[in-house]
Amino acid sequence: MGHEAAQPVVETDTRPKQQPRYNVVLWNDEHHTYEYVIHMLKELFGFKLEQGFKIATKVDNNGRAICLTTTLEHAELKRDQIHAYGKDELIANCQGSMYATIEPVE
Repeated sequence: MGHEAAQPVVETDTRPKQQPRYNVVLWNDEHHTYEYVIHMLKELFGFKLEQGFKIATKVDNNGRAICLTTTLEHAELKRDQIHAYGKDELIANCQGSMYATIEPVE
């Protein structure tokens, strides 16, 4: 029996490539109540009351808060849903929805 040369093992990574991640950022203003933010986050993101309150507090204290980190397409959808959510009925001079942006995760 002859000895055959061992073939080098070539490892190929067959896992799907990780898509770039994006943050959905909610920005503070003086025209929306905590109740509005908490209710919006519950409806759009499925967040529980405590999680919504934490984000509302962070927006109020820091001027902004990350609501979600996800793919670009999903981040754009969530940003657009925030923009379409409507005004805060508890604030008389509220002009409309809150402002949100998306930014790449560094």
